[in-house]
Amino acid sequence: MSTLIDNPESVTPHLEHLEVQPEAQPAPAKKVFTIEEIQQLLPHRYPFALVDRIIDFVPAKLAVGIKNVTFNEPHFQGHFPGKPIMPGVLIVEAMAQVGGVVLTQMAGVQGGLFMFAGIDGVRFRRPVVPGDQLVMTVELLSVKGRRFGKMRGRAEVDGQLACEGDLMFALV
Repeated sequence: MSTLIDNPESVTPHLEHLEVQPEAQPAPAKKVFTIEEIQQLLPHRYPFALVDRIIDFVPAKLAVGIKNVTFNEPHFQGHFPGKPIMPGVLIVEAMAQVGGVVLTQMAGVQGGLFMFAGIDGVRFRRPVVPGDQLVMTVELLSVKGRRFGKMRGRAEVDGQLACEGDLMFALV
């Protein structure tokens, strides 16, 4: 059964004084981390701090970090003279540090130190040289007992794959 209102305009003025309150929404998750904020989360310092910024972050899922590769970095002095190439182990370490941001932000693990427990299937696809910006996406695959984590890392330069592989961590 429907009811017709003869004059719909007569109903609206009575509702003008009501304010519609938006539903309380949780604060949006932090998406960007500065170098200062990263240093509060990770123990790494120069010359081993290899993440300059987190540009995207989804809690308990993934982080995207950047590393601006510069000629001033100490490893380029000997790797290699006349042909500077970022060592592969440092690319993997940089991906691990991005993963460390994901792990340190998980409930119940604040204050712990995550260390490498293993790496699997790491492949290098292109050299990383001074002037490149390394964009690293690290996705959480699994966590066991809040002590062990497995992540998949991918590092790109200008949209080209530079390195990829699985990284395992243990909380110590």
